[in-house]
Amino acid sequence: MKKDITDLKIGVLGGGQLGRMMLQSATDFNLDIHMIDPDPNAPCSKMASSFTQGALTDYDTIMAFGSDKDVLTIEIETVNSQALKELEAQGKKVFPQPAIVEMIQDKRKQKTFYKANRIPTADFILTENKEEVMQHKNFLPAVNKLGKGGYDGQGVQIIKSEVDLDKSFDAPSLLEKLIDFKKELSVIVARNEAGEVKCFPLVEMAFHPTANLVEFLFAPADVAKAIEDKAYQLAEEVITKLDMVGLLAVEMFLTQEDEILVNEIAPRTHNSGHQTIEANITSQFEQHLRAILNLPLGSTEMIKPAAMVNVLGEDGYTGNAQYEGLEELLALPGVHLHLYGKKLTKPFRKMGHITITDENTVSLKEKALKVKEILKVKA
Repeated sequence: MKKDITDLKIGVLGGGQLGRMMLQSATDFNLDIHMIDPDPNAPCSKMASSFTQGALTDYDTIMAFGSDKDVLTIEIETVNSQALKELEAQGKKVFPQPAIVEMIQDKRKQKTFYKANRIPTADFILTENKEEVMQHKNFLPAVNKLGKGGYDGQGVQIIKSEVDLDKSFDAPSLLEKLIDFKKELSVIVARNEAGEVKCFPLVEMAFHPTANLVEFLFAPADVAKAIEDKAYQLAEEVITKLDMVGLLAVEMFLTQEDEILVNEIAPRTHNSGHQTIEANITSQFEQHLRAILNLPLGSTEMIKPAAMVNVLGEDGYTGNAQYEGLEELLALPGVHLHLYGKKLTKPFRKMGHITITDENTVSLKEKALKVKEILKVKA
């Protein structure tokens, strides 16, 4: 007899803030969620049905963790995909599928997938070492990306001219044409086992100038309807060609010529979907759970325009987090604060996010800039 969703034992690899927000959604469905993370004080450590401290990249650790689970999922890509493949072979439901996680872990394989499937993306050259990068002076300006191991802006170097070539990676990487883009956009798209696909409204992202992290996002994106439709079509095409079950964040560039190019994808809930908790009928976290449990996907309709501001640790401060400006922030209408349960702050560490909802997109942007100046995380 098929188990009720409330009787399923669900394992999540990763116990960070994405897992924490997923757990908050899971309580509405009375789900039994078990987490594993290398950090004993991870944001999920006090909230899950059970919490295991363990390395996500260790084969034996993941095999042991998954042995008694019915369904397994991830909240970070740096996991042992071989263990997940073996657990899948043993009959466990593993979503997103391990082969897809393995492909996305390597930016070189990711880009090759786009090319093979005629998904528009920036031109690129695969390189094995620094010496090979040096041979492509005529390809500059470009971005040098490590094949494996990059995360949140790490493992990325902009190489504008020959002078910068010395910064290139001496490891398997790719050299990608530097795109002169108008906007950076993102679509979160979900797909369940039945093949139902739904996109969240297109969002526009603004990155921190030095930390290479998303600093703001605005939903809906300020683009023409034709561009919006093209972005949804592209996101649906990517998740369908992958045959993926789960939630996929598709980051895109809008070029000066109004072309849309896929930059990178993440097979999990994502920073560019945090505003959906307040701004949409279904949040990205609930949608992820619906997708992996093969439930009907929820409505992604936007209730109100929204902005999201990442709360980052202030530069120059490391230690026990102190939040300045909290009362002033919470006095603003339409402001929703999410702190991630991290006790220690360090420069540019993601400590939380703030969602601002407002019917007026002009005042929404003004509020987002104001909010960024009000709340400071120091030590």
